[in-house]
Amino acid sequence: MGSENFAGDPAWVGIDIGTQGVRVTIVDSDGVPLATGSAPLESRRGPGRSHEQDPEEWWAATVAACAEATASVDAGRIRALAVCSTSGTVLLADGDLRPMSPALMYDDSRGGPYVDRVTEAGAAVWDELSVRIQASWPLPKLLWLADHHGLPSGSRLLHSADFVVSRLAGELLATDSSHALKSGYDTLAERWPEEVLLRLGLPPSMFGPVVRPGSPIGRVGAAAAARTGLPAGCLIVAGMTDGCAGQIAAGALAPGQGVSVLGTTLVLKAVSERLLHDSAGAVYSHRHPDGGWLPGGASNVGAGALTAAFPGRDLADLDARAAAYEPAAEIVYPLTARGERFPFYRPDADPVAVGKARDEVEHYAALLQGVAYGERLGLAALALLGAPVTGTLALTGGATRSRYWCQLRADVLGMAVEIPRYPQASVGMAVLAASSGGSLSGTAGRMVPPGERMDPRPDRVERFDKSFRRLVEALAERRYLTSELAEKAVA
Repeated sequence: MGSENFAGDPAWVGIDIGTQGVRVTIVDSDGVPLATGSAPLESRRGPGRSHEQDPEEWWAATVAACAEATASVDAGRIRALAVCSTSGTVLLADGDLRPMSPALMYDDSRGGPYVDRVTEAGAAVWDELSVRIQASWPLPKLLWLADHHGLPSGSRLLHSADFVVSRLAGELLATDSSHALKSGYDTLAERWPEEVLLRLGLPPSMFGPVVRPGSPIGRVGAAAAARTGLPAGCLIVAGMTDGCAGQIAAGALAPGQGVSVLGTTLVLKAVSERLLHDSAGAVYSHRHPDGGWLPGGASNVGAGALTAAFPGRDLADLDARAAAYEPAAEIVYPLTARGERFPFYRPDADPVAVGKARDEVEHYAALLQGVAYGERLGLAALALLGAPVTGTLALTGGATRSRYWCQLRADVLGMAVEIPRYPQASVGMAVLAASSGGSLSGTAGRMVPPGERMDPRPDRVERFDKSFRRLVEALAERRYLTSELAEKAVA
């Protein structure tokens, strides 16, 4: 049936192709989830920091998750869908959508030896876009594939979301500029930099058409409809990466708004009317579907420091006991690995500690506080570049399960925070699907409800401010921070 036959109250579908599984959420016109479905995925990790998945498993998991979600919703209500996936995950496929390579995952770093070559080939483009090419980005990985397996004639570079939406349509569809960013797409000129690709020996024909997120790109075919429960003819809308999807789900889409995603590591995202230029390359920006930009940076500070220091422990119990140390005598910058990417770029950075904890609980408290100090420093870095978060900061990620930590972060930041009601990336894609042909910000304003707000406790703000300033001094002494960032952080 065609789209003209859809009836009933509208519903929208978001699909998230994650690392551990596929999640599908169907929401109504108010953004309230009507149904969900999920299916697991498996990875293969090997030497040389390799990380692969089988794209056919993505499709099987998508079919299963969609079938689960649509089983309890009238298919006639579903108007459109959008798909997000991990940023930088790619594969090669032929014109019949058969994989011609495994999927090289977002953190597969076998492209490391090719980073300098890619950087030099497109230096002018990367400088203008303010991006720093990394080993896990698609162009270095493509060069690794070319040298180790060859590039099959007629193959197309696809991102995870591209593969899934094309399978849904039964034909190759355009990719979106959000997924294409790390693959070298010039988001300013809105084209593939063919001169750079040719210098690298990569045929431009491998890189398909690109549209802005939210653009209609196809419709669900009859074969996919029969397997997924989605209605044939359902509109397919170009998606965004999972980080951007989370930002949409949080409703953080206007200048002054921001989102902090705290899991193993910490990601901060903001909104800017202009493209930010970071000489260190620590911050890069996706295009905002409504115009403007979505700058962000990923830190190696995060909850991974807790699990590393307290493996198998009851963290909820430690949370309750950590409240006795506000602030802790030990002040730390708790990197989860050597090196830092944001708010400063130092591959040689080591964890920093000032003072000494009296017991393990105080050390745990210091780690909680240290991540919050890193978060505050990251917000200062975004503000220094021109994207201050002046309103409420949305908190997402696994760390939001600790309400104590959320309150602590509000205290350290000295600002209100909000935990979104429906923070899943799949919900963000459903909102994007609903916005097709209109304003994403306006759609999110209608569909993203207020979350749980936490205000800073005034008596704690001053206490933590003193410790934060000591940490900034210690980082500056090690020359991890520029004088400008150090001054901005404590202003």
